[in-house]
Parts: sequence; structure tokens; C-alpha cells
Amino acid sequence: MPKTYRELFAELEIPGSEHTAREIAQQPAVWRQVADILQAARPELNTKVAPLIQRPDLRIILTGAGTSAYIGDTLAPALTEQLGCLVEAIPTTDIVANPRAVFAGDQPTLLVSFARSGQSPESVAAAELAEQCLTEVHHLIITCNADGYLATAQANQPRSTVLLLPPETNDKSFAMTSSFTSMLLTGWLALSGTSAAESAVMCDQLAKAGEALLNQRAAEIKDLAFPKPGRIVYLGSGALAGVAKEAGLKILELTAGQVAPWSDSSLGFRHGPKAILDPATLAVVFVSSDPYRRRYDLDIAREVQTALPAGRVLVLSAEPTDVAGVLNWTLPGVNSNGLNSDGVNSADLKSDVINSADLNSDGSTGANREVNDVPTALLGVLVAQALALFSAVSLGCTPDNPFPSGSVNRVVQGVTIYPLTS
Repeated sequence: MPKTYRELFAELEIPGSEHTAREIAQQPAVWRQVADILQAARPELNTKVAPLIQRPDLRIILTGAGTSAYIGDTLAPALTEQLGCLVEAIPTTDIVANPRAVFAGDQPTLLVSFARSGQSPESVAAAELAEQCLTEVHHLIITCNADGYLATAQANQPRSTVLLLPPETNDKSFAMTSSFTSMLLTGWLALSGTSAAESAVMCDQLAKAGEALLNQRAAEIKDLAFPKPGRIVYLGSGALAGVAKEAGLKILELTAGQVAPWSDSSLGFRHGPKAILDPATLAVVFVSSDPYRRRYDLDIAREVQTALPAGRVLVLSAEPTDVAGVLNWTLPGVNSNGLNSDGVNSADLKSDVINSADLNSDGSTGANREVNDVPTALLGVLVAQALALFSAVSLGCTPDNPFPSGSVNRVVQGVTIYPLTS
């Protein structure tokens, strides 16, 4: 009988990897807790955040550094479609380096900050620079650390809302895993107009889908892991281009740079970066559920398949694909076609709820909502995290702290923040 993902991950709970293994495995359980946090925060969100989003003069900026910036890159396209207004993703590192350009025009702004620790110099400075440069700025802080500067400094401020995630999401390991997915899910549910009832159902069903995916695929992911240094490519469109960046960063971090990643959009990859491919490269394509974007994702999967040996292209999709010669993995519980090809019964998963194209923010069904790739992003990054972990252990790395010399740190160090003078 195949081992469950918990059994496979338990084998990795050895000195140097136990925190990372546990934090990847705990994510489905943590997602269920997100619904409770949103339920408790709903009155404040409805009073302070929802009316802002309705304002035609409001600018919405999603910000963070590193992995936290990739939350914004993933959510911005999805929220732009969902809300019908421009939502921008601008890293804190860009804000700090060039605040006058970022905040040019002095437009009323909702600054949504994603931060695991809430302590990184750029995250703190970006919030302060927004206050300095803008006449009217509102803050939504989504963080995993109750003691971090962002959580404590913004608490009880009239124009600020702090969403504090469960303490276990404040990952003890070097790389952000459960912090990334829980902040991504929270950001989507807090900003997309999702009702409290829908949030609870979506969190529960995503948790079931995540557990099913890890149980079904953990052994195969382990087989794909890198036993020696190599290259990996992650591709996607729209929101999935954002999560491709995070997927690439995970394996770069956990293997201490021994596996060299490239992340790109499905269309952008042809314009030079395709040169990274060699016979040992593993290519992973995240496929959108949107019929228009999906065509571009499948086209690049077919093209890359012709350049790589059999078994070196993995396609992750909410719906079955017809791409020949690749590893086709259908993400369980995301589509609404009954019993999907992975054998997960959608009557149990209520997968039609996970596909928010079928469910409106008031809980009614209908087709007027944009296709939402956030579930595919959440489940796809689980695969990428597990692949990074198995690869790191195979290569002899210590993923809890891949850089014992301190050359790269869990919370960025060595940054000098300079005052902005008028």
C-alpha cells in the first residue's frame, strides 16, 4: 500500500528538515483556521475595507518582499478581474527605493501589506513612506507574527485593519510555506467580496483538496526530486505567473541554490529564457481555468515537451488536459465535473464551490463571476513546496536553515533605510 503524505513527510522530520516538513504538511489544516479568522474580522472588514474598495478614486496596492511580494503578484490579476478595477502589485523593495514614483499623484490608497514576520526593514519602511508621501492612506496588514512591528504599530489605528493568522503560520523554517498560502488565501477572501459563508466553505473544501492532492501525489513528487544539481522551469499565465515565481524561489532557497530555477509567463518564456532548457531540466506548467489563458498555457506545455525528454514536463491543471507526452496531473476537487480523473468525488469535495466562477459573492450561483485561478495557485504551490523539500533532502541540504553560514537569513538583515527628504 502506498505511503500517505504524512508518512512520507514524517520520514523527513530529521534534524535540519523537521520544521519545513511539518509546515508544508500542516497547510490544509491551517486553511480551515483562516475561515474562523475571516469570520471574526468580518465586521471590521465590512466597515473599514469594503467601502474603500467601492470608491472609484481608490488605488489598491499589494506589497511585500520576496515570497510576500509574490502573494501580490498572484492576487493582483485575480482581484483585478474580480473587482473590475486595477489592483497593483508593487514590492516593498520597489517602494522603499523609489517612493516618489510609486506614490506619484497623491491618490487615496489602500496599502495591503503581506508579511510573515512584519519585521523586515522594507516592510516597515514601505508603510511609513506611504504615510509620508500620501495625504490619505489606509492599511490592511495580513501577517503571521503577533509581535511584529506591522501588527503592533498598526493595531487600533483608525485607518488600519490587522488580520493576524494562526501562530503556526509564523514558519520556524527558513522558507515561507504555510505563511505564503495562508496569507494568499486570506488576502483573496478579504478583498474579493467573498461572503462569510462562502469563505468557510471554500477553506474547508480547499483543505480537503490539498489533503487529497498530497496523498495522491507525494510519492510521485518524491520521484521527481533532484538527486543532483539541475534546472527547473515554472510557467503560468495571469495569477499563475505570480505563483510560478514563488515556486521557483522555493527550490532555489531550500536547495541553497543547487537547483537553478527560472519562472516566467507562458508567453514570455519563448522570448529568450527558453535557452535555459537542457535535457535534464524539469518544466512545470500551471494551467489556467480561464479558457482564453488556458490556450497559451497548453501551447507552451506542448512546445516545451518537444524540447525535453519524456517525463520531464509536468502539467498541473484544474481540468484534464490533452497534452501528449507529459505528466498530466489534474488537481483534485477544483473542477465541477463530478468524479474527476484523480478519483476524488466532487460530491464530497463540493468542488463546484471551489470554482468560484460558479458562485457569486452573495452565495448564489451564476456565471457572472470571473474564473478564479487562486485555488489552482494554492494547490499548485503545494506540489512545488514538496518538490523543493524532497530535492533539498536528496541533495544533502538542511532546508530548515539552508545557509548555516548566515549568508542568507530568514528575516533580511543588513538593509539601511535612508530618510526621505523633501
